Amino acid sequence: QVQLVESGGGLVQAGGSLRLSCATSVSIFRVIVMGWYRQAPGKQRELVAHITPTNDTNYLDSVKGRFTISRDNAKYTVYLQMNSLKPEDTAVYYCNRWPVRDDWWGQGAQVTVSS
Repeated sequence: QVQLVESGGGLVQAGGSLRLSCATSVSIFRVIVMGWYRQAPGKQRELVAHITPTNDTNYLDSVKGRFTISRDNAKYTVYLQMNSLKPEDTAVYYCNRWPVRDDWWGQGAQVTVSS
């Protein structure tokens, strides 16, 4: 069974930064596309960014230039550096493979951006 553990969330003022981490213990991590997703209250979960095993990346238009996804294949960890945060970035952030596997969702990391 795959466990994904997100960390690094918190409360930050608009314009601030946070760095999320997602760690797993399974070696398959090194050969799959990983993604960061978020779900805001009353909204559907959406893909924020994903990264291939060779570090090709793709971003949601609204976060381009502000968020950076990266990975450390030796540590089985994927990161999301979030800068210039806006109140509309407030959500629970999750990592999962891309495309997702429903049985891989973790507890998520709450990110709250105050105006």
